[in-house]
Amino acid sequence: MTQLDPTLAIHTHFADLKDPRIDRTRRHDLLDIVVIALCAVICGADGWVDIAAYGVAKQDWLKTFLTLPHGIPSHDTFRRVFCLLDPAAFVDCFQHWIDALSAGLGLKRIAIDGKTLRRSFDRATGKAALHLVSAWATEQHLVLGQVAVDAKSNEITAIPKLLEMLDVSGAIVTIDAMGCQKEIATKIRNGGGDYVLTVKDNQPNLLEDIQLCFADALDSGFAGPQHSQHEEVYAGHGRVEKHLVYTILHPEGIRDKALWKDLKAITMIYSERQEAGKDTTIETRYYIGSKAAAAKAYAGYVRGHWGIENGLHWVLDVSFDEDRSRMRTDHSAENMALLRRLALSLLKQHGGKGSVRGKRKQSGWNDQVLAEVLGGN
Repeated sequence: MTQLDPTLAIHTHFADLKDPRIDRTRRHDLLDIVVIALCAVICGADGWVDIAAYGVAKQDWLKTFLTLPHGIPSHDTFRRVFCLLDPAAFVDCFQHWIDALSAGLGLKRIAIDGKTLRRSFDRATGKAALHLVSAWATEQHLVLGQVAVDAKSNEITAIPKLLEMLDVSGAIVTIDAMGCQKEIATKIRNGGGDYVLTVKDNQPNLLEDIQLCFADALDSGFAGPQHSQHEEVYAGHGRVEKHLVYTILHPEGIRDKALWKDLKAITMIYSERQEAGKDTTIETRYYIGSKAAAAKAYAGYVRGHWGIENGLHWVLDVSFDEDRSRMRTDHSAENMALLRRLALSLLKQHGGKGSVRGKRKQSGWNDQVLAEVLGGN
């Protein structure tokens, strides 16, 4: 078996995780339970019965690095522990692991976006579906953090909490329209990062001013403002998409500009999409940014933000079947969601070829491959 890197080993970074069980019910070590669950999720398990069955099938291998004083826990034990486990403490341990894994990688682009676990609601108790806001390193394919949105709140309150967990210094942080808030922009700049925020109707004055600024610039042929332009064309799967990107630096006429900390650029992206047998669709999107960069760079920042949808949310639904998970009791949905994100980050770091789904199968079939995945290799 490949020796796990001690700086990345789960035991190292989850050692301080508080056990929620009373002493007389602790027949199984908490770290054993966490590690077995993580291994099982990496290898394709989607629920507590699957996790327990994986443990039984792989007990001899698991004994090579776990204590297992009373063998493999039952599925009820896994369910009970992850229902009781404090999600905030679990996320804190996750952060220590992520910090070790990402050390020296130079995280340059961080996308923040939310995702609802659609089947985690419970009509009987009036519990709404769990909504999580995640931070994603778009180039390294790492989940950097996760915060649950309070049932009576929204992403506006969750994003600052997530930012407090992250080191954004030197990074470009991209957020959709919900995160286009003065306080969030300030928090990113105070943390040493730059922001690119989508502007929509939830900021009507800002949107109106940006639209007028670009209308005046287009009418004058961009005679006045410092600007740049970039064009991109994508073709494939029966469609052609064309983007015209315009960026104006140090724009004039933005109300409350001083309250948007270090606002240096506004960007407009005009897109045309053609699909065989369908009418052409046209869309115009607007952004603000704190970095005095050219239109080509802003096109890259926006394109990179889509990575959280394609590389994280889509993969969680397609390869981990997250949207169909019916976990909803106590903290089980949130803790299992973190296990999936931890598993996905490890699988993304694995150097082998193939899809995430394929790597999950290989990890289940081959203990050597799983050891490599666990070691971040």
